[in-house]
Amino acid sequence: MKRNLMVLLTIMAAFTLVLAGCGSKDNTSSGDGDSKKVYKVGTEATFAPIVSLDDKGNIVGIDVDVLQAIADEMDFEVKWESIGWEPVFQTIKNGETDIGGAGITITDERKETFDFTEPYYESQLLIVVKEDSKIQSLDELKDKKISVQINATGHMAAKKLQGESSPNILAFENQPIAIQEMLNGNVEAAIGDNSVVYEYIKAHPNDKIKVIKDDSFEKEYYGFMVQKGNKELLDKLNEGLKKIKENGKLKEITGSDF
Repeated sequence: MKRNLMVLLTIMAAFTLVLAGCGSKDNTSSGDGDSKKVYKVGTEATFAPIVSLDDKGNIVGIDVDVLQAIADEMDFEVKWESIGWEPVFQTIKNGETDIGGAGITITDERKETFDFTEPYYESQLLIVVKEDSKIQSLDELKDKKISVQINATGHMAAKKLQGESSPNILAFENQPIAIQEMLNGNVEAAIGDNSVVYEYIKAHPNDKIKVIKDDSFEKEYYGFMVQKGNKELLDKLNEGLKKIKENGKLKEITGSDF
């Protein structure tokens, strides 16, 4: 009796180990019999047309399409999560996510902490004011209240203009809120990326808004962000990006001959 019990327990233990082995592949999913690496992508999905939520709650936009095209070329998968602007950076740093994709401008300051792919999209800052505003240039905002997206390049531009600790700079979680603050009369102007500003105007045609271009704003370039030193992933992303530039897919997605 004891011998039969021992045999039964041995078989059950072996079966348990087999099941555990079958379920131990992290960050992979099966497709056509082959497993693909799945990378977690952190984003802030209020940045249309770069990244936003559709009517069904799906994350969509230029960043999503570009990264998916890269993934298709390099045979991996991506899982997008809308986690907020600041957490995009924090979760890359601590390894909770693998890729940051939220219309992130490549800057020297950010490159000290993170690695970036080659650029895939060109942008430029704009000033947004009420239609009847007399403001015509960035220089006129030196002593005015300005709304920006926190720690975005519009925020950096405002601090460069007024100083790091200026009380006239109001920073918000996303660009649409910053524009709303201007419309509500809480600030004189908002500063933000051109693609997002124009998309906002398109979505709110009745808002009386005026856009100001200023020559002091240099062109900016978006890149996908990874943890500092993650050369394997960075090389994979850059190789895929190069392929979609060469085959015309990037132009098809962005509408630009970048």
